[in-house]
Amino acid sequence: MCGICGKYYFQPVGMEPIAALIQRMTHSMIHRGPDDQGFYIRKGIGLGHRRLSIIDLDTGKQPLANEDGSVVVVFNGEIYNYQTLRDTLLGKGHIFKTRSDTEVIVHSYEEYGEKFLEKLRGMFAIALWDNRNHTLLLARDRLGIKPLYFSTSPEWIVFSSEIKGILQDEDFGAVEVNPDALDGFLRFYFIPGQETIFRGIRRLLPGYYLTVKDGNVQEHQYWDLNFGPESHDLDFDGLKHNLDALLRETVRGHMLSDVPVGFLLSGGVDSTALLSYATHETNKEVSSFTVGFSGEDFADEREYAKLAARTFGSRYYDMTISPEDFIKFLPEYIWHMEEPVCEPPAIALYYISKLASNYVKVLISGEGGDEAFAGYPNYANYPLARRIGNLIGPFRKLASPIIRNVFGEYAAGKYKKYGFVIGEEFKNFYFSRTSGPHTFFNENYESIYTDGMVAVRRRNEVINGFMNDLFSRSNDLGFLEKMLYIDSKTWLPDDLLIKADKMTMANSVELRVPFLDHKVVEFAANVPSKYKVNGRTTKYLLKEILKNVVPDKILSRKKTGFPVPYEKWLRNEMRDSIQEVLLDGKSLNRNYFNKRKLQEVIKLNQTKGWYSKEIFCLYVLELWHRTFLDSPRILQSHYASK
Repeated sequence: MCGICGKYYFQPVGMEPIAALIQRMTHSMIHRGPDDQGFYIRKGIGLGHRRLSIIDLDTGKQPLANEDGSVVVVFNGEIYNYQTLRDTLLGKGHIFKTRSDTEVIVHSYEEYGEKFLEKLRGMFAIALWDNRNHTLLLARDRLGIKPLYFSTSPEWIVFSSEIKGILQDEDFGAVEVNPDALDGFLRFYFIPGQETIFRGIRRLLPGYYLTVKDGNVQEHQYWDLNFGPESHDLDFDGLKHNLDALLRETVRGHMLSDVPVGFLLSGGVDSTALLSYATHETNKEVSSFTVGFSGEDFADEREYAKLAARTFGSRYYDMTISPEDFIKFLPEYIWHMEEPVCEPPAIALYYISKLASNYVKVLISGEGGDEAFAGYPNYANYPLARRIGNLIGPFRKLASPIIRNVFGEYAAGKYKKYGFVIGEEFKNFYFSRTSGPHTFFNENYESIYTDGMVAVRRRNEVINGFMNDLFSRSNDLGFLEKMLYIDSKTWLPDDLLIKADKMTMANSVELRVPFLDHKVVEFAANVPSKYKVNGRTTKYLLKEILKNVVPDKILSRKKTGFPVPYEKWLRNEMRDSIQEVLLDGKSLNRNYFNKRKLQEVIKLNQTKGWYSKEIFCLYVLELWHRTFLDSPRILQSHYASK
């Protein structure tokens, strides 16, 4: 696990300015790799690397080149099948000088060209310089576990594992807001797709690679999530057997490390399942970590996490987060996340990985189990509502607005969304698992936005174009599969995985996610819907293979995740700060929001608790502006140097 960066000038320039820039870029993300640094500097090209040593501690230094130095790589992540690939390449005559997975990338590119990416099984962001034909290749793993950002001009391309790296480049210029992405954040509670809130900085999409040759930048897709009938001819017992074997093999690969490995326990099915597999695949002691919250009347996962650790013989650690801890970290949350994301549990993840960093360098998490095997309640509720709509046939269009109006004020409109599901086309009600026409900023944008932002919303072809492409690609899928596909391209990479990477790397800890191994995800995609969701039971197939493994107290409990009690904290400990920040003249002068409507939302949340998620979004958005837009560039290394 590391941080990578670089810049490629399309016309040769001197080496000194490139070297100085690459040093600044790597220093800005020293937290991603405190163990070592490395540089490759030539006329017109510079690559940088920060290393967190996990595998081949002695000889795995990067950048790493082939025998004659014509192919050079910097790489962030892990290739879990590197030993198998290494054996194959040795058989083809390639000569290795290290035991690292990085060197497998170099020789795989030599052997297979750009198709080498199809051979890799792992999580990765790769930058490869081919000096023979002066071509730069950037690549990102299939699901988007590792981030990679880039910015281009007619003269250059600059890239980095973190946006802060790009901000070190004087050629990039001053930070400006991307209004389309800002609107996207409020529509989705994260920013979907390739755009970022920084104008001119984009993400490389998951499953894509980019090539640059002679100033020509081209993006290519090498993988997509396909739902098909491959597993449909297997009976249920056959599916259970194959999934169990696949998970055992996957966890075994994810346990590969030359440093200690630990587990994040949420007290749920997924993390407990992975711990059970891991303890059977290693003879090393496995540590596990979880978190709870101070105060009364809060859900506490520690009871279930302790049960899991005790059941599988894991050394157990936990900690308690107070509202003061939550509030204190918010400025650094913005700094490390770099973009506004409405994800309060990310702060819990930061603290738990900070605790874990005292004992391990690698953590394994159950992230992705719900996305792969359909574990969220909406994966059961939405298809049920759709079936009801199909039953009432021609009356569903009439029923849809009635249901929305009836439930519009009840429980802050919590059930209004089902009216849309019953009567609307899929693309008109399912934007992601966290967003639809019923969510506040989609339903009320005309009243809370200023005229300028209303215009942005109505012409936002960037976000609309990205989503329409996804709807087109998934048009022929079944109802549940459409939901899973959309979430795999939006919520998963742009919320869940961004949070997972940024919060753990803030503490120099590598996070691995076995459920998002592409072999596991592809297997899950081809499981029939009835075995993903059976009646009201989500993750049906996965739970069936765990019946005799995971304690029933964990297996049968209602899904909660990390239930951070931020709603109460917003109305109490953060009450004054919310008012001061959101209604401050500086905030209002950004001209995004109608002051009167903003005051109304704050008041309703304070009195009824209706809009906690929206308040957190607005608060995070303003803190982002103060951190990245209002601060002089020289302050951009503040937290990196702490």
